[in-house]
Amino acid sequence: MKFRILLAVNLLAIASLGAQVRQWTLEECVAYAVENNLTIQQMELDFESILLDESDAVNALLPDLNAQLRTGGNTGLTFDPTTNAPVTTTIITATGNATSTMNLFDGLRNVYRIQRARINVLANQYRIDNLKDDIRINVATAFLQILSNKETLKALEAQYLVTQQDLQRTEQQVEAGVLPRGDLLEVQATAAGQEQQIVNARNQVMLSRISLAQLLQITDYDNFDVVTVDYDIPASDILQYSPKVIFDKAVGFRNDIKLSETGVDLAQKDLQIAKGAYFPTLGAFFNYNTRYSDQTRDPLTGGEVSFADQLWLNDGISYGAQVNIPIFNGFATRNNVKRRQIDVKKAEIQLEQDKLALESTINTVYADVSNAATTYESAQKTLEARRTAYDYAKERYEVGLMNAFDFGQAQARLDSAQAEVIRSKYAYIFRIKVLEFYFGLPISIN
Repeated sequence: MKFRILLAVNLLAIASLGAQVRQWTLEECVAYAVENNLTIQQMELDFESILLDESDAVNALLPDLNAQLRTGGNTGLTFDPTTNAPVTTTIITATGNATSTMNLFDGLRNVYRIQRARINVLANQYRIDNLKDDIRINVATAFLQILSNKETLKALEAQYLVTQQDLQRTEQQVEAGVLPRGDLLEVQATAAGQEQQIVNARNQVMLSRISLAQLLQITDYDNFDVVTVDYDIPASDILQYSPKVIFDKAVGFRNDIKLSETGVDLAQKDLQIAKGAYFPTLGAFFNYNTRYSDQTRDPLTGGEVSFADQLWLNDGISYGAQVNIPIFNGFATRNNVKRRQIDVKKAEIQLEQDKLALESTINTVYADVSNAATTYESAQKTLEARRTAYDYAKERYEVGLMNAFDFGQAQARLDSAQAEVIRSKYAYIFRIKVLEFYFGLPISIN
C-alpha cells in the first residue's frame, strides 16, 4: 500500500512538472551535443590559431620593411655624420634609415610551407569532424539506453498491476478458505520483489537521463527528458550490402581516414621542406638613409642649413642581392631529410593501420547486427512461450491446481523474458544505426 501511495505521488508530481520538462528527440540531442561540447569548442579555437599559421606562411613571401630614427648630442671630439670630419665642439645629430629585405628563393621551402599550412587546416577540420562523429555515437547510445530503461520500467509497472490483482484475488480466496495462507505470503513476496525492481528501474532511468544530459552539457537534470516513444525495429536494408561494400564507401568519407591521409601529406611536405635546405638561398635588400647635423653650414652664406634641407641633401640609397650556398653543416641537413623520410613511412603505416581498424570495426558491427537480429527474434519467441506458460499457470493457480510458489516462478520467467526482449530490441536498433552511420547515413530514429 505504501508503495502505491508513493507511486501515485510521483505520478502527480511528474504530471505537475510536465509543462516544464522539455522532451528531446534524438536529432535534437545530437545537434545540441555537437554545438555545445566543450572539447569541440576548444578544438575550434585551436583551429582559428591554425588559420593564422596559414596566414603567416603566406605573408612570409612578402618583403619586410623596418625604419630606424636616432638623434643625440656629443661634446668634445666627435665626427660630424654629414661630413665625416672630426670636430671638437658640442654637436646635435640625427640619422634615419629604412631597410627592406626579401627572400627571392630558398629552395621552394616557402612554397611548401604554405602548402603544408593549408593541409594542416584540412587535418584539423577532419579532427574536429571525427570528434563530432564520436559524440554522435555516444549520444545515440545514451539516448537508446534511456528508451530501453523506460520500456523496462513500463513493463515492470504493468506486471506489478497484474500482481496486485492476483494479490487481491488470493486474499479473497485465503479468507474464503480456498487457498492456504502460505500462497498469500508467496504472492506478497512476489509483489515486494517487483516493487524493488520498479525502484531500481526508476533509478536506472534517472541515471541514464543524467548521463545523456552531461553529454549535452546540460545541468538542469530535473527538466531534461527524451521523447517517450515506443520505437519499433527500424526498416533498414543495410544488411543487403556486404561488409566490403560498406567499408569501401566508409573509406571515402570517414573523417578518421581523411585525417590519416592528411597525416601522410603533412609528412611529405615536411620532407620537401627538409630537402629545400640543400639549395642555395637568394635574397635582396634595399636601404634608404639620411642624416642631420647642427654644424652643417651653407658654403656660400655660412648660415646653418635647415633640418628639412639636410634630409634631402644628405640622403642616399643602397641595394643589392645576396646568395648563400650551403656547403657543409656537419650532415645536419642530410640527417634531417632522413628523419622526415622515416616520418613519411610512419604516416603511411598509420594510414594502413587505420584502414584495417575501420575494416575490422565494420566487420564486427556487421556481425553484431546479424547476431542482434537473431537474438531479438529468439527473445520474442521465448517471450511468447513464457507468456503462454504463464497464462496456463495462472489458469491452474486460479482453480487451485498450482501453488503460489510455482506460479511465482512462471511469472518471474515471464518478467525475465520481457526484459530480454527489451534489451535485445534496443541493442539491435543501436547496432543497425551504427552500421548505417558507417555507410554514411545520419543517426536518426523514425
